[in-house]
Amino acid sequence: MSKDYGKLSQEIIDGVGGEQNIISLYHCVTRLRFKLKDETIAKINKEKIQKLPGVLSIVESNGQFQVVIGNEVADVYQYIMDKYKIKSALGSDSDNPNEGEAEEKKSGNLLIRFFNVISSIFNPIIIALAGAGMTKALLVLLSQYHILDADGSTYKILSAAGNSVFYFLPLFLAISAARVFKVNQFVSLAIVASLLEPNFVGLVTENGTTVDFLGIPTVLMTYSGTVIPAIVAIYVYSHLEKILKRFIPKSIQIFALSMVALLIMVPLTAMVIGPIGVGLGNGLGSMMNLISSKSGLLAGLIIGAGWTFLVMLGIHWGIVPIMINNLATYGFDTLRPMIAAATFASAGVALGVYLRSRNKGTKSLALTSLVPALLGGITEPIVYGLSVRYKRPLIAQAIAGGIMGAFMGAMQTKAIVYVFPALTTLPAFLGDTFIYYVIGIAGAFILSAVLTYFIGIKEEEQDSIINKKAAEGKMELPVIGHAISLDDVNDEVFSSRAMGDGIAIVPTKGILYSPFDGKVEVAFPTGHAFGLKSNTGVEMLLHIGINTVELNGKGFNAKVKVGDSVEKGQILGEFDLEAIKNAGYDPTTMMIFTNLTAEVQEEIITANDQEMIHLMKWKNSGGATV
Repeated sequence: MSKDYGKLSQEIIDGVGGEQNIISLYHCVTRLRFKLKDETIAKINKEKIQKLPGVLSIVESNGQFQVVIGNEVADVYQYIMDKYKIKSALGSDSDNPNEGEAEEKKSGNLLIRFFNVISSIFNPIIIALAGAGMTKALLVLLSQYHILDADGSTYKILSAAGNSVFYFLPLFLAISAARVFKVNQFVSLAIVASLLEPNFVGLVTENGTTVDFLGIPTVLMTYSGTVIPAIVAIYVYSHLEKILKRFIPKSIQIFALSMVALLIMVPLTAMVIGPIGVGLGNGLGSMMNLISSKSGLLAGLIIGAGWTFLVMLGIHWGIVPIMINNLATYGFDTLRPMIAAATFASAGVALGVYLRSRNKGTKSLALTSLVPALLGGITEPIVYGLSVRYKRPLIAQAIAGGIMGAFMGAMQTKAIVYVFPALTTLPAFLGDTFIYYVIGIAGAFILSAVLTYFIGIKEEEQDSIINKKAAEGKMELPVIGHAISLDDVNDEVFSSRAMGDGIAIVPTKGILYSPFDGKVEVAFPTGHAFGLKSNTGVEMLLHIGINTVELNGKGFNAKVKVGDSVEKGQILGEFDLEAIKNAGYDPTTMMIFTNLTAEVQEEIITANDQEMIHLMKWKNSGGATV
C-alpha cells in the first residue's frame, strides 16, 4: 500500500478541512486521531472519507475525528507528518497555555473530556506497556519450564527490561500527561521522579508510613507502578504554572519558574495528591475486584459482551488504569481475561466471515485481519471492516464474548501482567486459572465463528445474487477499486453521459474483468477499451483511463479479441497501473451502458489493501436484463 500513501493522505487531509483546520494529530494502534478547529467540514465529508480505499471506518468520539486505517496506520501517519505542517499531539511541549485551553473547550462535556484525556495520555505509552508485558510473559514461560533460572543474573537482567516500564510507569505518565496538559515535560518529570527517588523511597517502610515535614505529619505511600497520582499531579501543575508565569518576572523564569514549581509541587504531591491518588486507585480496584468476586459471572457477561462497543466509543480507556493498578497492587487482574473473551470473539468473526463468504475481496479482508487479531490482539480491522459493515457479526461476537466472559469471570480467571490478549501472550495468564483462560478464549473464538457462519452477513444477500439468473439485474464491476459517480470523472465526454449512463471506478489493481456473460463486440488494438454485449442484449463500453488512447497500447495487454465469448469474472485485459500514472494519465475506468438508461445503486464491499468489489442494480428502459 505504500505507493498509495500520498493520495490517501491528501484525500484524508482535504476531507477534514485541510491542514489549517487541524489542531493536532496522533495515532494509536489502528486510528488517525484528529483534533479539529471546526468539525463541520469533516462531518460533511464523513461518508466520502469512509469510502476512501484504505479507510476502514470513521469514529467520532471524545472530541476527536478518528479515521480507522488498520495495520498500516503508522506509515500513513508518518507520511502525513512528513508532508504537512501539522502539530503532533504526541510531541508537543508547548508553553502556550491558551492553546491547551482552546483544545479543552472544543472537547465537549466533562465526561467526554475525561475519556479524551485518559486516551491521549495512555495511547503513546501503550506500545511500551505491551512490549514490557510481553517480556514479562516470556520470562514467566522460560522460568516455568526451567529454561532460565529465576535467581540467575541472565533472568534478572531480562527481568529489568520487563519491569522497567511498570516500576517507572509514573514517569512515563508524567511525560505523556505533560504533553496533554501543555506544560513543560521535564519539570513534570522531575516532580513525579521525586516520588521514586531513593531517599524518598527509603522513608517508606510500608504504605501509610508517617513522617514529619515542617512539623506537619505526612503519610507516605509507595508510588512505583501507580497511575492516578502522576496524572493528577501534572494536572495540578499545569494550572500552577500559569499562575507562576503571571507573577515571576520573565527575566528569571528560566530558573525561578521550575524551582518554585518543584518546591510547591513535590511536597503537595507527597502530602496530598499522592496519598489520595493511591487511595482512589486502590478503591477503584477493590470495588472492581469485589464485583468480580461477588458476581464474576455478571461482570464477565457485561464486559465480554460490551467491550467491543466501549472500544468503538473510545471510552474503554477509563478501565485501563484500573487494570494496571490491580496488577501493581494485587499482582493480578481479573478484568483482562474477560476482555480477552471479546478479543477472541472478534477473531472468531473473521473466521466465520471467511468460511461464509463467497466474495474474494471479503474473504481476503477476513483472512488478513484474522492473523493480527490472533497473534497481536489487534481487532479493529475486524470490528470496522467486517462487524460494523455487516452488522450481524456484532451480534455473534457479543453473544460469544458475553458467554465466555461470564465463564472466565465466574472462575475468577486472572492475568499476571498487562498484555494485549493474543495467542502470543498466553504466558501472561499462567497460574491456577490458566486452564479456564484457555477454555474461555477457545470457546469465544469457536462460538463466534459458528454464530457468524450461521447468522450470515448482509454481503451474502448481495453476493449470492450474483449467481442468480440474469433477469434479476445484478453484475460484477470490471475492476477492483473505488466506485465514483460519472459526475466526478475529469472528462466531459463521460461526465456529461454523452456516451451513456454508468459509473466510474478508480482502480487499485490493473486487471479488467468481464462484468457478465456475453461476447466481445469491440476490442481496441491499443487494449484500453472494449465493447461487450451480454447474452440478454445489454451493450457496455469498458474504457480504461482518460485519454489513454494516446499511449498507443503501452502498458496494456488485451486477453480477448472480437468475437470471443466471455464469462463473468473472466480477465479481458491487464494494464500497468503505475506506468499509466507515471505517464501523467488518469487510470479511472468507465463502465458505460450504451443502449439503456440505468438506475444505479452501488454496494461497496471493502477488502484489505484497497481491494473492493462493487455490485450494481439497474433497470433497462428497453426491457433487457443481464
